[in-house]
Amino acid sequence: MIKFIISKIKKVIYPDPESEKAIMGSVVYCIHHKEGCQWSDELRKLKAHLNTCKHDAVLCAAHCGAMIPRVLMQDHLRYTCPRRRANCEHCHTEFSGSALEEHQGNCGHEPIYCENKCGAKVQRRHTQQHLQQHCSKRLVPCRHCGQKYTQDTVCAHGEGCARAPVPCPQRCAAPVPRDLLDAHLRDHCTAAALPCSFRDAGCRFKGSRQAVERHTEESCAQHLCLVSAVAARQARQLDALRAAVARLSLNCTGALVWRIADWTAKMAEAKCKDGVELVSPAFYTSQYGYKLQASLFLNGNGAGESTHMSVYIKILPGEYDALLRWPFAHTVSFTLFDQSSSPDRACNIVESFVPDPTWKNFQRPSKEPDALGFGFPRFVSHEMLKKRNFVKDDIMFLRVKVDPSKIVAV
Repeated sequence: MIKFIISKIKKVIYPDPESEKAIMGSVVYCIHHKEGCQWSDELRKLKAHLNTCKHDAVLCAAHCGAMIPRVLMQDHLRYTCPRRRANCEHCHTEFSGSALEEHQGNCGHEPIYCENKCGAKVQRRHTQQHLQQHCSKRLVPCRHCGQKYTQDTVCAHGEGCARAPVPCPQRCAAPVPRDLLDAHLRDHCTAAALPCSFRDAGCRFKGSRQAVERHTEESCAQHLCLVSAVAARQARQLDALRAAVARLSLNCTGALVWRIADWTAKMAEAKCKDGVELVSPAFYTSQYGYKLQASLFLNGNGAGESTHMSVYIKILPGEYDALLRWPFAHTVSFTLFDQSSSPDRACNIVESFVPDPTWKNFQRPSKEPDALGFGFPRFVSHEMLKKRNFVKDDIMFLRVKVDPSKIVAV
């Protein structure tokens, strides 16, 4: 290469001998100056220098065919030459360079980290044994419940495992699984002090399971008395609750909208039997006011019998009659609703009256109220009932209302 360069220079730039001498005597740097060689001298001496320059590449001494700088030859022969001979640092077996590269990463003596990430390093050939017998992250079953946990947590789990046996608090013989302890104490423990099965009825007896069974057999009469007392007490409570519910459900608004269902059947019954009377739920003029009840004769009563529907209002004995003003003197009105589909075309029938204070019907009632009351024997004719929608879907609505401006209450 050097000869070629020099010859080209001679021929092209300096064709005469004097120029050639000048070139060969000029000072040059080694061609490996950038790699770190510090040599510099006349050009004619460059070839001799390259024969010994440690940065110049030569054929590998082990004849692997690679061109290696002299300065790197020892490292090449020791570490990278495929024809080198070297020992594995783990198993110390001698290999050629290429065989060593294949061997590395597969050597059974090489220590590697556990794949379960327990932090241990073991030789590759012992990894399976480590995973199965020694790894702290291997899965092992709990000896109580059978569920699998890592080796380093199974002990902590066992301390609270629901299936782990625990001693009976009553110190009976057998240990009991923790999750069955309540059932054991309730149903099976022979040392537990159990209450009598009639404790809710008032029996205070406690003892072992056998003692309780014997007590139950021997105390039938006592238990029957306790149960009877409880039943009587509950009956009184039920009566009180029914009375409270009845009080809460009372109508104290002074107005009653009475819904008469099954009108056809009731009208047929009224025509077949004399004196069939329908009575409404009782209602009050106020919370502490008069107690009233409406009655209805579908086939009429008195002057309206067989031709009209008759309505009446009667005064019932109330809880606060002693505090009310007598005679009853408040306007009462009856309204029969027309159930027309168009409210603007509805034509309700309304009748009202002001009580006559001299009439017996409006005096303070005795324990037995007036049998009939006061009202309108000819409230609405049967013909009128057929002409309009006073009965719809076999239902009739009748409102009875007491004028609230005249209600007397404390």
